[in-house]
Amino acid sequence: TPPPTFGLDVAQPVLEAQVAPQQRTAVRYHLWPPRRGNFAFGDLYLRWESPAGLLRRQARFAAAGPVKVYPNLVDVRKYDLLLRRNRLWELGLRATRQLGAGNEFERLRDYTPDDEYRRINWKATARRGKPISVEYETERSQNIYALLDVGRMMRSPVGDVAKMDYAINAVLLLSYVAVQKGDRVGLLTFADTVLHTVAPRSGKAQFHRLLEQLYAVEGQRVEPHYGVAFGEFAARQHKRGLVLVFTDLTGSISTDALVAQMVRLRRQHLPLLVTVADPAINRLANQPIADSTSLYERTVAERVLAERRATLDRLRRQGVHTLDAPADELSVAVIDRYLAMKERMLI
Repeated sequence: TPPPTFGLDVAQPVLEAQVAPQQRTAVRYHLWPPRRGNFAFGDLYLRWESPAGLLRRQARFAAAGPVKVYPNLVDVRKYDLLLRRNRLWELGLRATRQLGAGNEFERLRDYTPDDEYRRINWKATARRGKPISVEYETERSQNIYALLDVGRMMRSPVGDVAKMDYAINAVLLLSYVAVQKGDRVGLLTFADTVLHTVAPRSGKAQFHRLLEQLYAVEGQRVEPHYGVAFGEFAARQHKRGLVLVFTDLTGSISTDALVAQMVRLRRQHLPLLVTVADPAINRLANQPIADSTSLYERTVAERVLAERRATLDRLRRQGVHTLDAPADELSVAVIDRYLAMKERMLI
């Protein structure tokens, strides 16, 4: 029997079939899980009748077993398909170049006013009679860390999906793209304590490690403790990298602690705060005032958005990168920012 929370394409999970003597038959039904995580199927109950319908027997067969429900990987599959067809622009990604100021020789080109003087190749300049610069390839293997808040506010839904699930999908797509770029990807999930850690590694197997870690992550009904999470991260990871912190600012009582930790993180790493914008709050902040209820809703929404903007501006002024994207655009926005930072040699 399927888990009781699963949706079924039949009113009752009862299937009928006729089986001839010494023969086999297969019966199928379709179901869909309500969310990712661990579930369990129950035993199988079988009832059969004699050919004349005079005798009926029923038996129970041991068939119970666990089943894993993974996050929706449609973004990963779509990225892979469009990458093979060289049509990533359909996903909303901007074209990027992987050339810059790395340390592996790529090619010689004409000098431009934006080039550093140390990039001038004087022998080529003398030979060609004009300034020539050396262009280098981006350093390929870099560390990418995802710190995922699974606390109280990340449980709040945008539409029918929790913010945490949008963030998980973004982390998975990021890891898939990053390992293809040769980068190492690591993970830390936290609420009031650190829940899971995955050391940064490269290679396709790392994507599956992260998938196994994230598919069953449960949201916690507690405020996140940024000090504990960032302290654990600092103790484990010393090599500089891009650190994406997925969290929520709406209704958080720990904003000051978050700002302090993000600024401190900047000393060793390149921090990027990723937040999920809720279109419903924007709609409330812009709705016409028709009565006292709509006035109250609009006032509260405007205040929430103002506090959110103030926090993001405060972080940007202190050198912390921020990304505030609508939930349904989060995954693509994260990849776009990651590729842009990689291209600009910020990592």
